[in-house]
Amino acid sequence: MSTVLRLAIQKSGRLSEESIKLIKECGIEFSSGGGTLKSVAHNFPIEVLFLRDDDIPGYVADGVADIGIVGENVAVETRKKLTTVRQLGFSTCRLSIGVPKGMEFTGKESLNGMRIATSYPNILSDYLFENNIKASIHEISGSVEIAPGIGLADAICDIVSSGSTLISNGLKETEVVFRSQAILAACPQLSADKQAILDELMFRISAVKNAEKTKYIMLNVPDHAIKTVTNLLPGVKSPTVMPLAEKGWSSLHSVVKESDFWEILSKLKEAGAEGILVLPIEKIVK
Repeated sequence: MSTVLRLAIQKSGRLSEESIKLIKECGIEFSSGGGTLKSVAHNFPIEVLFLRDDDIPGYVADGVADIGIVGENVAVETRKKLTTVRQLGFSTCRLSIGVPKGMEFTGKESLNGMRIATSYPNILSDYLFENNIKASIHEISGSVEIAPGIGLADAICDIVSSGSTLISNGLKETEVVFRSQAILAACPQLSADKQAILDELMFRISAVKNAEKTKYIMLNVPDHAIKTVTNLLPGVKSPTVMPLAEKGWSSLHSVVKESDFWEILSKLKEAGAEGILVLPIEKIVK
């Protein structure tokens, strides 16, 4: 029987959607709808398990799944023995301290003596220890934001994205305890065959991630301005320059970060560039 790599991802939610999108952008075809709990890829030696996010670190650490895509906050909180293969750059959030809006808060030292409610006691405990703060931790699950309002705690430590939930519960964000994003984690003991499959998967993921927020641009430039435009468009190594049928003109092709393109657009036009075409990039193999 051929070796198959087992990948665990969250079965629903934004992290699930982003994980499925990434794997499919790697050219791997598998079924992901209809409440499926397990799916075997059609064209790559990988089997996808759809699990609760809190369960993924344990499944990977125990070797039931070989790798998993999970929030870094979840992986750290569970304290399971995992190998972080790479950060994936999506599902970003932060774990922050929230206190009542009217409370005077002058810094970390204000946490001394407080009762802090959280669903992340391990991460919070590490933060308090590292900052020499003496506070008590009240572990709860569910609606952490309500704890100060009902007298259960003086402050909370919870996941924050936009901050709107804190505001609606009369709280304000103060200290950031931990910054998180999705990570690809692996079982520390992978066989050589499974490691080889993981290496191929990582090659594909790197190609996809390298292409993010980059654009392929083509533009026509007078020959006398090639050097000026080339200095503006370093590209992966240097722009490709091809002569046009019209004498004295060339076409330049390059890859640039999208943010850089908008910053240099006016300079390109000032240098004489015309017919600027911007195209999306799916993969970049380095």
